[in-house]
Amino acid sequence: MEDIRQRPRRNRQSAVVRALFRETSLTVDHLIYPLFLESKPLLKTEISSMPGIYRWGEEVLLKEIEKCVALGIRAFVLFPAVPDELKDSSASYSWDKNNFYLKAIRRIKQHFPEVWLVSDVAMDPYSSDGHDGWVEDGKIINDKTLPVLGQMAVAQADAGIDMIGPSDMMDGRVGYLRTVLDRAGFQQTGILSYTAKYASAFYGPFRDALDSAPKSGDKKTYQMDYANRKEAIRELRLDEQEGADMVMVKPAWSYLDVISEVKAHSTLPVAAYNVSGEYAMIKAAAANGWIDGTQAMEEMLVSIRRAGADVILTYFAPEYASLIQNRSKYI
Repeated sequence: MEDIRQRPRRNRQSAVVRALFRETSLTVDHLIYPLFLESKPLLKTEISSMPGIYRWGEEVLLKEIEKCVALGIRAFVLFPAVPDELKDSSASYSWDKNNFYLKAIRRIKQHFPEVWLVSDVAMDPYSSDGHDGWVEDGKIINDKTLPVLGQMAVAQADAGIDMIGPSDMMDGRVGYLRTVLDRAGFQQTGILSYTAKYASAFYGPFRDALDSAPKSGDKKTYQMDYANRKEAIRELRLDEQEGADMVMVKPAWSYLDVISEVKAHSTLPVAAYNVSGEYAMIKAAAANGWIDGTQAMEEMLVSIRRAGADVILTYFAPEYASLIQNRSKYI
């Protein structure tokens, strides 16, 4: 076989050459770490379906962020685990001045002014109905939801959040929130739109973490059908027109084609959410000895980057940052 002129294996024969020709990079700067906030300041509770992931009270949360900053993680997205007694049908606790979530944002910014914080804007953490929008007679009322989201977003911006993250999938909410924020004087507060958020089975552990599952029905009238790809581009066009600063696909691993499609059609930064179920699957398989968990984690995250994600929201952020930091000690 001496006539083989093209031998791709020549570019794979050592670790050095593989590194030289690697097409996709993944650094800690590409990662945003999701954190669950607990109302009791000193409480730290592991989420059973997400090994290694916790709900953090305000005081212990600050220590966790300090550890993350030491690993190079500088971007976080925050989700509140709200006790049932603070929930109502209008999600009014979301803008209450005594809201532990808003207090935690202020504390984080006071202690770590250099970090970048993304919020969650949706009714479900605060709603007694467990839905992202306003519920009447079992239906989600789109336009009644928007003013609630507006009050929530302004309260979060006032607390010091850098970018709000409307995850509700209501029509018109990006434009509505941009207007409300601008009128309130928060022109510099960005919007990360959950552009293509699919109705997915991979959110189960997240709902365990926040106890935010719908009390009735499901979320299929506002979250996207997982069979659809073109619809994501329609949502993208609307978000761009309405003033989004970053767009996101959620989940990530089962939607790599959608990430690629959104990246090809937009000049905005593209984020992807490596969701709780994707994290839990790798952890469960690794715990059973079926896969190498570290290698699977890295392969998953790189595949999301390769598909076109500029930024990845992932529960693996500290684990990956530690891996990179340990590797650098031997260079």
